[in-house]
Amino acid sequence: MFFHYKGLQFESTPERPDPVFAMKLQELLGGHWGELTVAMQYLMQGWNCRIPGKYKDLLLDTGTEELAHVEMISNMIAKLLEGAPAEQTARACEDNPMLAAIVGGQNPQHSIVSGGGPVLADSAGTPWSGKWIVASGNLLADFRVNAAAEGQSKIQAARVYNMTDDPGVKKMLKFNLARDSMHQNQWLAAIEELKDEGLEYDPVPSGIIDEEFDEYSGQLWNLSAGSDSAQGRWASGPRPDGRGDFSYVDSPEPLAPEPTPPSADPYLYATVPGGPNGQRPDGTRNGSRSASGQA
Repeated sequence: MFFHYKGLQFESTPERPDPVFAMKLQELLGGHWGELTVAMQYLMQGWNCRIPGKYKDLLLDTGTEELAHVEMISNMIAKLLEGAPAEQTARACEDNPMLAAIVGGQNPQHSIVSGGGPVLADSAGTPWSGKWIVASGNLLADFRVNAAAEGQSKIQAARVYNMTDDPGVKKMLKFNLARDSMHQNQWLAAIEELKDEGLEYDPVPSGIIDEEFDEYSGQLWNLSAGSDSAQGRWASGPRPDGRGDFSYVDSPEPLAPEPTPPSADPYLYATVPGGPNGQRPDGTRNGSRSASGQA
């Protein structure tokens, strides 16, 4: 059950309207790595978790907090749009009236669709999609995705932070960046705790599927010019999963001969002899008609 508290998790007010920056802030709301994505991802993972206890609570705690971030950014976008359209358009018209609505104006949906409020879309207007959500039911696999999501979210928030000089907006983003740091570190810590509790490094435990081809499971294949990749930790020494060592294959050979393509269906390929439009031995084409109208 959710209960809405009317106060924001963190309060901040912009010094002035800025519809152009409001459009940029949409990325942190409804973008691929925005707050709505991580909120729904953590909640879906929590509801999908079959093991009650600390991990399920961690997911639901964090997903609920991310909903608060959705509210904070939505509120900030609305404040940046408040009283802005006429002022911004007038300023743009002074330089180039024809481009006022495009260059000097705001996201048209902010005026047309939401009436001066945020929309569930990214900074280019692409609608938010539930297809971005990862909730596999495997905690180790999901926590790794979560750590990556927080990394992407933080780098985008940092870029947006450096696109404004409004101290009120920067204050809110500083708070969001701090929470991104916490969340990224908590997922990394949760991964380590899962491993300390005996979960295998591989999210697909042994015994679930037949044995892999172990001779290939530790090889780094050099498929680029040069051999720079051989200098990494991944080219030699013990593997993180504890299942042997890495090895480096400088010039890997194909593992199978060139495939023979299956025969073509003449009714699907017009250029195949014997097909509906294929060439007949007499020089005419299948599907052609005689002067009498017969094929």
